[in-house]
Amino acid sequence: MQKNTSNRPYALSIAGFDPSGGAGLVADAKTMEAQGVYGLTVATAITVQHESVFRRVDWVDQDLIKAQISILFQEYPIHFCKIGLIQNWEVLAAITKHLLRLNPSLKIVVDPIFRASAGFNFHEEVSLETLKQWLSNVYLLTPNAQELKKIGTEGQALMAVAKALADYCNVLYKGGHNEVQKGTDFLLEDNTIHTLAPQQKVYYEKHGSGCVLSAAIVANLALGYDLLEACQQAKSYITAFLNSNNTLLGYHYKHK
Repeated sequence: MQKNTSNRPYALSIAGFDPSGGAGLVADAKTMEAQGVYGLTVATAITVQHESVFRRVDWVDQDLIKAQISILFQEYPIHFCKIGLIQNWEVLAAITKHLLRLNPSLKIVVDPIFRASAGFNFHEEVSLETLKQWLSNVYLLTPNAQELKKIGTEGQALMAVAKALADYCNVLYKGGHNEVQKGTDFLLEDNTIHTLAPQQKVYYEKHGSGCVLSAAIVANLALGYDLLEACQQAKSYITAFLNSNNTLLGYHYKHK
């Protein structure tokens, strides 16, 4: 039986631990707190890294991940969740199924992390056929251009890859790595493409920016915004985060 209620809504981050706090579940919790949402966290990996160097990753056993998830669902009313760094797609499929057993109406956002910003590759190319085993369980997928390239076939237009994914779930095609229309995001929702233009032309790159954006989306969904509004709110937040200073580690400002 769930016992714990709060004046703030809850949101869950299932992600890796980054000792620098710039990415992963620590960054997610900071982001959620700044939106006015209580961030719960589940560790999928322990990494040895900071914003410039990646040394090692030790993966958390799948059963231990599920145990962390289960105890949180026993205590808190969780309706929104994001999944970041994960060992492989089979583990991701198992986790999404476990989550939906605990709350069939749970909205899950997946940030498909293939590569650390410091250069370490977690996953190589993957086919759409492989992703189909869990895509239908997901509310929103948030790939950037580099990740879409790894999912699509050689020479396939990135928007075509995003549209193929959108047959199974909503997709936010992030434009931060685009050479053309840099910073413009595209939300593919219910056969509609919404364009989210960049709010500034100049910004500083940040470690963990993808984590922060997806966490901000989940937090704003928990606050009651619809998907488009949540993405717009998150884009405003990530813009402020990117421009918070000129280093690779951004600052999280308190929600106004």
